[in-house]
Amino acid sequence: MIKGRPCTESHVIMTEMVLPPDTNHHGTVFGGRVLQWIDIAGAISARRHSKSKVVTASIDDMHFLIPIGLGDTVVIRASVNYTHRTSMEVGVRIEREPPTCDSREHAATAYLTFVAIDDEGRPMDIPPVRPETDEEKRRYRDAETRRTFRLQRRRLLKERRG
Repeated sequence: MIKGRPCTESHVIMTEMVLPPDTNHHGTVFGGRVLQWIDIAGAISARRHSKSKVVTASIDDMHFLIPIGLGDTVVIRASVNYTHRTSMEVGVRIEREPPTCDSREHAATAYLTFVAIDDEGRPMDIPPVRPETDEEKRRYRDAETRRTFRLQRRRLLKERRG
């Protein structure tokens, strides 16, 4: 039996400044740039938990809540919420901090699934996550529900591909 790891071992905090190449003609950050930052933070979190190579299996429930503008600082927080045998869900929260640095606002949320792989690229078993706080336990339960829906969507997509 693999020993569980606490959620805190997978915590990641990244900070980015929105520069002109990151923005569209509205002066707000490209959604794709935010997704890139989310994927990187999520991968680091998953790697910290699994102590192995990881690949992104899915990104879902991505919600942009407020625009992020040129000159804003973006704080990206990621943590493993849930694990299965070879996969794990990582929750990522994006916060916008204006140049005045006087406040932070929740700007986006995403949930990603990563799969741990061995040197041959095959899925490998990972340790379970061990939620400790009430918030971590809530995120774990919510992630179980999302996993059920994710697997249902995957089955439907495979059937339609036929």
